[in-house]
Amino acid sequence: MPSLAKPSSAKRLVIGSTEAYSGKSAVLLGVGLQLQAAGLDIGFGKPMGSSIGGNEADPDLDFIVETLQLSAARFYPPSISLTEAAVADRLALDRQAPTHYSLQGYTEHRGEDLLLLEGPGNLTEGTLLSLSVAHIAADIDAAVLLITRYDSLLLVDRLLAAKAQLGARLIGVIVNDIPTDAAEACAELARPFLESQGIPVLALLPRSPIMRSVTVREIVARLNAEVLCCPNRLDLMVETLTIGAMNVNSALRYFRKATNMAVVTGGDRTDIQFAALETSTQCLVLTGQIPPTPEILERASDLEVPIVSVDSDTLSTVERIDELFGQVRLHEPVKVRCIQDLIATHFDMERLLQLLDLKLPVSAS
Repeated sequence: MPSLAKPSSAKRLVIGSTEAYSGKSAVLLGVGLQLQAAGLDIGFGKPMGSSIGGNEADPDLDFIVETLQLSAARFYPPSISLTEAAVADRLALDRQAPTHYSLQGYTEHRGEDLLLLEGPGNLTEGTLLSLSVAHIAADIDAAVLLITRYDSLLLVDRLLAAKAQLGARLIGVIVNDIPTDAAEACAELARPFLESQGIPVLALLPRSPIMRSVTVREIVARLNAEVLCCPNRLDLMVETLTIGAMNVNSALRYFRKATNMAVVTGGDRTDIQFAALETSTQCLVLTGQIPPTPEILERASDLEVPIVSVDSDTLSTVERIDELFGQVRLHEPVKVRCIQDLIATHFDMERLLQLLDLKLPVSAS
């Protein structure tokens, strides 16, 4: 069982999460940028890469390294990636055979003030390879900062479970993506209770439409869609997904309530398409492989709104885009600026430094 003892060194901090797509990479980047702005020399690494079921490459790693402007000496690459092959190799071993991937490289101090390490997707991922958050923290004697995404006040339950699993290594938590109507309950109920249980709450981050948005380019890639108009505008950010399946008067009332939409509608619904183009629409997704009329194409070109076409039906198209919203990536500058603002406004960096027993450089303090 991994050690639950308090870390003896303040040089290594594992940033983990209780569930996948909780905003862990974004928070790590925001905290890293704030620490750098305060004058600290930081390193970054990820002991176990995340690539099962997809590409071998971990798309967030290079982006974080580039954004933090880290030298090669300040980047600690993965020891292994959680691929199908790696899992199969482990399962093929004798059940009594020890499984240990060396994390020695993460304990060799290269001169940075703090090494930020991104943990696996959740608290159990990597257990098979002895590379869960708890295993990593114990092996390299690191502290842990956990991110959890707000869903209800029951988030307290999973953070108590995390505390039981991580013990004194858990030095703090961040609750992310809190909707406006839940902010008061988080601040007045969840936070005081967690603090009373010895779980420092370092930030309550409000829900941000920008952080939850996706680009038109990502929608095109997910749907394998054909771009019919404005291919130079695929970097537009989509914050909401709407369905154009009602009469045009209802559609207009519906569309006017949303901002920066992707509107999914049948290729034969010219009335809905015109209505969408007159509101805050970033992209039209036409289903059924029915081409738009020349008038729609002309109007969309004038407004610089991309139109894409798919051969799937409206329901399955919406489901695939909706999945994309649950797995948003960080790779747009507007999102970097947004997480910087969120961390600067809501994150208690001074308390983090106290918990890690870290001092700011004299020139920066």
